[in-house]
Order: sequence, then structure tokens, then C-alpha cells
Amino acid sequence: MPEPAVLAGEAIPAEAVLAGGGALLAALPDATLVLDEARRITGYNQAAVALLGGGPPLAGQDCRSALSARDDTGRPLWPDGWPRGAALRSVRAIPPRPVTVRRADGTDVTVIAAGTYLRDRAGLVAGAVLSLRRPPRRVGGEPSAIEVVSTVSHELRSPLTSVKGYTSLMLNRWDRLSDDQKRMMLEQVNHDADRVVRLITELLDISRLETGRLVLRRQLVDVARLAATVVAKVRLEYPDLDADIRFDEAMPQAWADPDKLEQVLTNLVENACKYATPEGLLVQGRVTPATPPPGEMINVVVTDRGEGIPSGDLPKVFTKFFRRSEGKPTGSGLGLWISRGLVEAHGGALTAESPPGQGASFRFTLPVVDVEKLQEP
Repeated sequence: MPEPAVLAGEAIPAEAVLAGGGALLAALPDATLVLDEARRITGYNQAAVALLGGGPPLAGQDCRSALSARDDTGRPLWPDGWPRGAALRSVRAIPPRPVTVRRADGTDVTVIAAGTYLRDRAGLVAGAVLSLRRPPRRVGGEPSAIEVVSTVSHELRSPLTSVKGYTSLMLNRWDRLSDDQKRMMLEQVNHDADRVVRLITELLDISRLETGRLVLRRQLVDVARLAATVVAKVRLEYPDLDADIRFDEAMPQAWADPDKLEQVLTNLVENACKYATPEGLLVQGRVTPATPPPGEMINVVVTDRGEGIPSGDLPKVFTKFFRRSEGKPTGSGLGLWISRGLVEAHGGALTAESPPGQGASFRFTLPVVDVEKLQEP
């Protein structure tokens, strides 16, 4: 008798599982693959054939070549064997994660991959049952919860990896590092910590904006000075950033929440670097009459020298979770949507323009407020 494998806590004959599961496997609604110890496909169902678009029989193929599976960073999935966690005998499940697989016709499809390890009596991996499910879409085409979590996790991973790496380096080699090296590392850690805080703040702002519970802590803000601070911080991530900051000398201070205003400016400057070019950026500020009158508005415009935004994408740039395919489409797709909500909460507006071949301009307005009148009884 073959050694039994363990599936979801129950003992199942390894021979039956690794042979494909028969009628049970065929009855599963999701695309399902059964893998042996060497990650060869020993069984699959019709849903897997439909997902992968036919092609050569899957049985006997190495799942790496059969699926050409890649994670959300584009790297091959499990290139050197099972995930490291599989070495722990207590680990039974393969957690759900977005994976891109290659269909028989050469096209790619994104699926949510999850599974269960099959273990022998000694606790060693004898194979796995892997399910591939197309991610569900919410109304309006918004990503599912797992896609949002995956995207946010990826956004957090980069700065946290940097923070961990630099702090470990300083702790282990403090006496061998020069003062300049220590300063550089601490500046980068500070910058990456700010990125993490900003991302978490954006996630919290989603619910606050949608439920009308956003609280603004207003004070007088020098927008020109804030713009210069934002450019200096973004330059840590984009060393080639070349920005010209031009504000009217008579520009009044804004009555605004400085943290939220910094969040808006950072999103606009980073977007210009990401999707256009960090060179030749122009940040302008001036005061214009309010429309409709009376009153005045502070106008701030961030203009890049990129190729511009395609006309088909321009109406979508403030849509939640929208990410353009041009440039480097990373990020959560929430920055511009949240920025518009923050500006509107201040009583202003955020708009975008992109004349063909002339780059893109993002403009936001803030009402000029007479603070002395606010303090009158």
C-alpha cells in the first residue's frame, strides 16, 4: 500500500490523489491541478483545460513550463522548488495569491492561485493540489478585495524591505560606516517610513471620504514652501527630478490641513515622475478670481513634459483603482482618486488637462479664506 498523503487534515491514499482524484477532481468548479513531489502535473480537470485554452495534454508536464506562472512582480513562481514555508510540516495550505499564467495561445491571464500540500507520514511534501480561479470583479470593474490587498502589500513591501535592510546594515556595521553613509541610510529610512505612513493614511482616507467622516485639521499653510519640501522628498526616490517651482510673491497662505495638502502635492509630483519624466517638471502657483464670484482661489498646477495622457484615459485618471498602462504602472491606483476627494473636502477642485503631445497638467484650487473673519464672534 502506498503511504497516505494528507489533504486538509484527512488521510487520503497518495495513489488516488496523485493520480488525479477521478470523479471528485472532475466535479470541482475551479481549474484544479494535482502535482507530484517534483511538481509534475499528474491530474487535472476540464476547468483547467478551459482556463489554459487547450494545447498539449497537461499530464506529465512540469507545472513551471506548462503554466509559465509569474507572481505580481513578474518573477517566476517557485523557480527553485516549493516555497520555503513548505519545509515546515505544520504548513498545510498554499495561501491565495494573484498569479499570471500563460495560455496555449500565448496570451496571459491573471488568476488567484491557492492550494493544499500533500504530505506523507513523515510530514514531507509528496505533492500538492492547486486551484486556479479567475479573480471576481465588483460592480464597475473594481478589483476584488484580494487584488486590493495584494496591490497594497506589494506597495508596502518595497519601503519596508529598504527600512529593514538599512537598519540591519547599520546595526551590524555601525563602527565601519562613515558619518556620510549613516546619514544617507537614515535619510532613506525616514523617506521610506513616510511612504508607508502615507499609504496607510490613503487606505484610511478611502472609508473616511466615502462616508463623509474626513476630519481636516486646518491651519495657515505656505503652499510654495510645502511644494519645495515635497519636491525634495520625492527627489530621494527619483534622483533625476528636475522641478521648477514658481509661485506668485503675493500668494496668500492657504487655510488647509497641511498633511492632506502634502499628500495631494506628493501624489501629483510622483505621478509626473512615474508616468511622464522627472525632468522639466513645473510647479506653479497663483491667485485667480473665483468662479463663480465673489472671492479668490489659490491655483496650483503641476505640469510635466511627457507624452501626455491618451484621450481615452483622461476621463478615467480620477477613477478609483485606475492605473494607466504607460510609464511604470505601479501603485494602488488610489492616489488621484483620494487627492481629488481631499481637495474637494477643502472646497476646491482637482482637474487634469493633456493637449496632444504637450505633456499633462494637474490643477487644483483652494479658496482664499480670510482667517481674521473666521475668528470674529
